[in-house]
Amino acid sequence: MTEQTFGQKAVGLSFNPSNDSSVDNLKRLYAGVIDVLNAHRSEASSPEAKRLASIAITEAQGAQMWAVKAVTWRD
Repeated sequence: MTEQTFGQKAVGLSFNPSNDSSVDNLKRLYAGVIDVLNAHRSEASSPEAKRLASIAITEAQGAQMWAVKAVTWRD
């Protein structure tokens, strides 16, 4: 297995015990967003830009978790 990107690690891409394709798809999409933000954070010279990217990454992780909860909800 190849090394995971920061975004893939941040969303726990390899954790999907039910092997649900919707979960995998959502995690991959959010991992992509997080990777873009992480690259921006790494390249930014402004401390405020770095802080904002970090907040956006944290919020994306939260949104990803809620999205997975939404698609796996069972009544």
